[in-house]
Amino acid sequence: MDITKITAKFKELYGAEGAVYAAPGRINLIGEHTDYNGGFVLPGAIDKAIYCVIKPNGTAKVRAYAPDENPQVVSLNSEFGLEESDKPKDRWAQYIFGVCREMSKKGAKIPGFDILISGEVPLGAGMSSSAALESCVGFALNDTFGLGFDKLQLALIGQATEHNYVGVKCGIMDQFASCFGKEGSLVRLDCRSLEYEYFPFDPKGYKLVLINTCVTHMLGGEYNERRESCERVVAAIAKKHPEVALLRDANPDMLKEVSNNVSAVDYIRAEFVIEEIQRLLDTCELLKKGDYEAAGRKMYETHTGLSLKYTVSCPELDFLNEKAKECGVAGSRVMGGGFGGCTINLVKDELYDAFIKSATEAYEKAFNIKPLVYDVVIKDGARKLA
Repeated sequence: MDITKITAKFKELYGAEGAVYAAPGRINLIGEHTDYNGGFVLPGAIDKAIYCVIKPNGTAKVRAYAPDENPQVVSLNSEFGLEESDKPKDRWAQYIFGVCREMSKKGAKIPGFDILISGEVPLGAGMSSSAALESCVGFALNDTFGLGFDKLQLALIGQATEHNYVGVKCGIMDQFASCFGKEGSLVRLDCRSLEYEYFPFDPKGYKLVLINTCVTHMLGGEYNERRESCERVVAAIAKKHPEVALLRDANPDMLKEVSNNVSAVDYIRAEFVIEEIQRLLDTCELLKKGDYEAAGRKMYETHTGLSLKYTVSCPELDFLNEKAKECGVAGSRVMGGGFGGCTINLVKDELYDAFIKSATEAYEKAFNIKPLVYDVVIKDGARKLA
């Protein structure tokens, strides 16, 4: 990102210089559909971020500008007040408004300000551009006005913004990763207690790359169906083991005990989640040892489980995963909720060029879609730049 360019644009718009902040998008190395089951996730902040330039303006209103937005879809400028009834029409501005409102609900006094938003997190690629925007705005407001929120509170404010002002009932992982990211480390987040621990991730000799299928299969309530499957299995297990409140509390033996009391579909979905939680914990130990080849094999296991047991993959994702295996890639899997989006791949440097060429050409030939490729590096979370 050209910081000089966005600061100059801000000064042109508002007649003064502002402070510059950034908050990154994220990847999740392993641990899918574990969050709402009380398990763990293993995200990391990446070297693609949302940026903002901000300064108080001495009024009770926000003046916002988003040069990256398509003016044919939304306006570049948005001006709004900070009361509940002032919600702006532009979706991108609703994120800014929502963060302000959630902070106000917690007692913060936020005066008017001018803000410019820009970014390099690809939209719709599963790298959580929305969480990066919320984290960037939250961190900037907190620092600019001395509001006193800690990083966990900022992450929760971002999540509440999604729930209450954007209409997305997301978990906490994306905002947490954007706020707590640490260069050279992934963060293992306990989605039940919100306790966290950093694990080393500095795979010298490897590259981390996402390949975007550029497809999204809209399958209605499929996500909710899987969540309900897990809840039904928990209810069955809890009849004998009342201490089990979430699948995170269950083990394979408990699951086997209820095999005749739940449907085959619910059983195999719950089996995947229990296995995935353990797989993530095993991967953390492998990262401590610097064994990236073994960690990569865990990624393949996750993809197989997501495809065959949890059934949230699709032909395009499976194709890229198989191509990764053929090319000798250390690890590959679907990243995110499934039904489209990206594969995340851990690739040895010497195999990288051949893999990308082979995978993208074969994919385009098979599906008549040109996939997008994003190299990512693990970097720090939300921060002030200038």
